[in-house]
Amino acid sequence: MKAALLGLSLCTLLSCKNTEKKSETDMTDTAASPRTTFYLGTYTDGESQGIYKAGLEDDGTFTKPVMVATTSNPSFLALSASKHTLLAVNEDDPGMITSFEVKNDSLVQLSQTETGGAHPCFVTLNENNDVLVANYSGGNLGLLKLNEKDGSLSALLDVKQHEGQGTTDRQEGPHAHSVWFLPDGSGVVSADLGTNQLWFSKINNETQKLEPAENQKLDFPEGAGPRHLVFHPANGFIYVLNELDNTIAQVGKENGQYSVLAVTSILPEGFSEYSKAADIHISDDGRFIYASNRGHDSIAILEVDDQGALSLIANEPTKGKDPRNFQITPDQNFVIVANQNSNNLVSYTRDPETGLLTYASEIAAPKPVCILFD
Repeated sequence: MKAALLGLSLCTLLSCKNTEKKSETDMTDTAASPRTTFYLGTYTDGESQGIYKAGLEDDGTFTKPVMVATTSNPSFLALSASKHTLLAVNEDDPGMITSFEVKNDSLVQLSQTETGGAHPCFVTLNENNDVLVANYSGGNLGLLKLNEKDGSLSALLDVKQHEGQGTTDRQEGPHAHSVWFLPDGSGVVSADLGTNQLWFSKINNETQKLEPAENQKLDFPEGAGPRHLVFHPANGFIYVLNELDNTIAQVGKENGQYSVLAVTSILPEGFSEYSKAADIHISDDGRFIYASNRGHDSIAILEVDDQGALSLIANEPTKGKDPRNFQITPDQNFVIVANQNSNNLVSYTRDPETGLLTYASEIAAPKPVCILFD
């Protein structure tokens, strides 16, 4: 009888240990790979030392983040089209950008180049391996080229300086916050929080220079502070997240001219405390837009109607402080949120029919500010 009870106790203990390990597992200890893996960009002014890699299991639990590269303030990441090379900004002064070879579950540094301005906070590249960096404090864009054969970055090819200012204390001068290739291949658009404008340009492939587009700038409502944006997959609208007034602007184009068509709040009615928006994403089917609020500490969920108009349907708490970046998983079934100032990642299951989120799991992570699926 005692032997049976002892055996039962051991089974129970082993079962408890397995359950605990399920929510926080080192990637190197798992026999099977997690369903989805991702890189994690961080700020390195605390415990973090660089870039980490983690995974999400089928039930929404995380594998423990593992450091894969030591580098300073890798606050935004991007992958080349082949996924053989990872780029990371180093949000310092002067600003730098570093390229890494993706080698199994590790990153090997290949090159590092100046970005042309202070505190780069965003990087993107296209299939032609043109690399664009937004320098926040510099208020400008840097243009470089990636050599896909060896993963090295060129020297800085060009810098496009923004000029102007807005009306708030955060808009004393230009602050380029993000830069994007237009989906139709016609050029480039940058969101500048400081000048309170979208800036349009194009790359001259012969001179390797950034040139102004025919209609170079689009003014935003006073004090808006454009930060990030998404392109609708079907209706042609651009949805711009405004950091300072916590809104999304619907931008349309007619006869070659862009204009702000409507503005929608991402905060619940009656909320009047301090908050600032951080990130925006759209579901693959274009039915739902999500945006992060820092201060209110929530993910705003907005529905897109047949005419492209937005309506706020919910605000899901992020169970952490200052949700900076977040991402919808490639299969559209989960959302992962990086809470910068509570040092944690939180996952949610996503209902594709209603767009609503349900808490799944969380895990500690040092100063997480960027999530990039591999």
